[in-house]
Amino acid sequence: MKKISLLLFILLFFSSCSKQVEKKIISENPPVVELTKVSYNELEGWKQDNLDDFIPVLTGICNKIKYLQSPIIDQSYITIKTKDYQKICLEFNKQKITDSSDLRLFLEKYFTPWLIQYNGNAEGTFTSYYETQIHASQHKHGKYIYPVYGKPSDLIEVNLRDFDPNLPQKRIVGKIYKQKLQPYPTRQEIETSLNKAPVLLWADDPVDIHIMQIQGSAVALLDDGRQIRIGYADNNGRPFKGIGRILLEKKLIPPEKADMINIKKWLKEHPDQAKSLMWENQRYIFHRIIEGQGPIGAYGLPLTAGRSLAVDRQYIPLGALLWLETKTPDQQPLHKIVAAQDIGSAIKGVVRGDYFWGSGGDDVLALAGKMNSIGHYFILLPKETINE
Repeated sequence: MKKISLLLFILLFFSSCSKQVEKKIISENPPVVELTKVSYNELEGWKQDNLDDFIPVLTGICNKIKYLQSPIIDQSYITIKTKDYQKICLEFNKQKITDSSDLRLFLEKYFTPWLIQYNGNAEGTFTSYYETQIHASQHKHGKYIYPVYGKPSDLIEVNLRDFDPNLPQKRIVGKIYKQKLQPYPTRQEIETSLNKAPVLLWADDPVDIHIMQIQGSAVALLDDGRQIRIGYADNNGRPFKGIGRILLEKKLIPPEKADMINIKKWLKEHPDQAKSLMWENQRYIFHRIIEGQGPIGAYGLPLTAGRSLAVDRQYIPLGALLWLETKTPDQQPLHKIVAAQDIGSAIKGVVRGDYFWGSGGDDVLALAGKMNSIGHYFILLPKETINE
């Protein structure tokens, strides 16, 4: 795939309303991503969103952007110039905003909302995830016999563009065998063979580990009463296949029961089948112990419940601000500003997001695991980037 760049600005006129609509086409021929400029009045619920809890989110992003040396904030199809974001962050830090209404005015002054479309379609799918819980021990004993692995010492990452700038930016993961880079072992091979992954903890249930890997992080409730936060470290580079899809394909669970609560229940009730079914998902997630706030997203910042979104980084740059319009699992409007702070194996597409619900047990899973809503979003681009 050739490198995508911003090619042109197009002005379209609609005679029916005599309204000027500014569009930005991000094209490879034919166009794949289209941005349409809108006003804040067109963002449903914009005035109602309480932005108090978004102030620390923007503060964290600005602290990260401040030291960024790259000319753009991320290698995505939609580009944001670092210098433009840094100018806004400098002003944000100078104003020391502490109030929702002041932040709203600030965003309106320095950012422009653009509707994101793929081949003319603005609708996409929005799911959600959460920080789950597992029961574990730092020592293998009793029921604590299932390892939680850290990143292996023999896992090697290669990016094609490091060798040739004309090649696509593609991450390849493997290990050296007989002086040749080979694909890294599958989930089944990792769990059944000797490997070089360090054991961080010993958990009491393989299903909980699998769900932790799908969600990306967890709080480990230790047998000595302490709690340890576990975060994403890396993966084995193998293809991801959701356990819900596996159960549906084998007709082991009906479509109306294909949410994470029922999937988790089915797996625990059928332990003999569960092992081989989970092996069909070859993707294996390695973890790390996190000190301090968390969970930590792919952007390197702590995720905020209700304000962080996992996106497809190929299209949406991490660190970008987005206005999300979709629905909760109980079909209530979900209209709010979020930040692109994470990625996920199943989060692929121009209009595709995974909403971070928060941390907790099955009560949070009951919400996060059921969300599968149609919606759309707008990216808030610095006005300097647009005007140049």
